[in-house]
Amino acid sequence: MENLKAKDIMTRPVVSARKNASARDISLQLLSGLFSGMPVTDERGRVLGIVTEFDLLEHISKGEELAKLTAEDIMSKNPITVDVGTPMKDLLTTMLDKNIIRLPVTNEGRLVGIIARCDILKAFIEPEFETYM
Repeated sequence: MENLKAKDIMTRPVVSARKNASARDISLQLLSGLFSGMPVTDERGRVLGIVTEFDLLEHISKGEELAKLTAEDIMSKNPITVDVGTPMKDLLTTMLDKNIIRLPVTNEGRLVGIIARCDILKAFIEPEFETYM
């Protein structure tokens, strides 16, 4: 397990939103994909931010209409990302120190995957299985 890197455990394909996507549409994507957050990318695939269920709930609690908000309005900016070559130990340290649920994975600055806490757990409890894409 010590040799595992981000590329070995990341989930792909990864769904991202553009900054002009409506918060309502992002909510629908989160609900249909059964995940709790989504990266926001530019046209080149660079990660600009993250929209989480918490971000959406925060705006709902203020009485704002999700259909009138965009990803850019509600995203957490300057998200922490990791490179495909980031070692497992560093992934764990980043996620635990920063209390991160999902980490976007990049290759040469472009989004290529995402790692959730459950992906790390799977890597440790199912080491005898492989998935090929």
